[in-house]
Parts: sequence; structure tokens; C-alpha cells
Amino acid sequence: MANPRTDFPPVRACLFDMDGLLINTEDIYTLCHNILLARYGSGPMTWDIKSQLQGRPAAQSIALLLSHFHLTSTVDIETYTSQLHTIQEEEFRKAAPLPGIEALLKQLQSARTSSPKKDKVHVALATSSGEGHFRIKTDHIPELFSIFTSERRILGDDVRIPKGRGKPSPDIYLVALKAINDSLGEGEEEIKPEECLVFEDGIPGVVAGRRAGMRVVW
Repeated sequence: MANPRTDFPPVRACLFDMDGLLINTEDIYTLCHNILLARYGSGPMTWDIKSQLQGRPAAQSIALLLSHFHLTSTVDIETYTSQLHTIQEEEFRKAAPLPGIEALLKQLQSARTSSPKKDKVHVALATSSGEGHFRIKTDHIPELFSIFTSERRILGDDVRIPKGRGKPSPDIYLVALKAINDSLGEGEEEIKPEECLVFEDGIPGVVAGRRAGMRVVW
């Protein structure tokens, strides 16, 4: 067996997923789905199916869910999505930071690389949540997301991400890296994918980060 690589360059950028990593919305997603699935005499959603849905575009996730529970002939994706959104509108407003996240983000605000130049460590958000859901989930906790400047918040409905190219495709993380590089300070060298550390909690996101040529913490 080959020895694992140990000669990685210093981390110059940290890219974050959001749901289930920064805030407890994955638990809320499960709650909302289970409320709705129960109306159809089905569910509950267990980890084996949940792990396959995390990080995917909403329509794709719901299609997989309905297929798993044999509900494709009972309810269509559009109807299920509409009913789910009604439940989520209320529940997502209760989202809260996960333990340790506030301290981590605060430390990153002043973090420097281990390179001789001691470059600033840059951060970006790369979430599959679209603009509407992002606002519902975060408007009541703006201080948590203040570290992510507007140009470095890459959302799932960003026009720079081709349709059908959400996680596990690498596009969202490559767009996030480009957003960082486009806003670097004078004299800072462009950050390469191998200098990025992705923080993820879902399998599709882990795959996306690896496909982007980045290191991943899961």
C-alpha cells in the first residue's frame, strides 16, 4: 500500500458548506421531511437515505426521496416540494449555530498561514441552499455569517453554477475559489485548489471538494 501524502502546501483558504455544518438545518430538514412523509403514511427518513440527499440540489434530492419511499405515483416532485416549503418556512427560522462554530469562525478572522509570508487565511461559503432558503435560515443570525463577504457567499442557485452541476460536481467549490481569487489583496498570489481546505458534513459535498482538487475535512 502506498504511503499517504504528507507534503501538502499550507492552507490559504477555508471553504465551508452550511447546512448541518455551520447551522443545525440538517436536523430541521429531517424533521420537515418526516412531518410531510407521515401525511402520506410513509417515513421516517433514516440516515442511509439522508446521507445520499445531503448537498444535492433540492429537486434531485426530492426525486431520490420519493423513489426510496415508493411515492412517485402518489405525489409529484412539484407538489411535494411546495408542501415541504410551507413547513420549512416556519421551521428554518429556528436554525441555530452548531457547537464550536462561532469560536472557529472567530479564530479564522485573524488566522495566518504557516508559510514564511504568513498570508491571511481566506474564507468562503459554498452552500447548496438557494437565495430564498439562505435568507430564511440566516437572517436571524447575521453575525454568524458576517465573516463571509457577499461576493464570497456562493449559493446553490448561483448563475455561475451550470444547471445540474450541484454537489457532488466540483463546480460550487471552484466558483468559491474563483470568488476568493478575484478579491485578493494587492500582492497576494492566486490561491490554488490544493491550498484549499473544504469543511463538509455530507458525502456529495466531500466528493465535490475532492473533485475540485481540494483537501476535505468531514
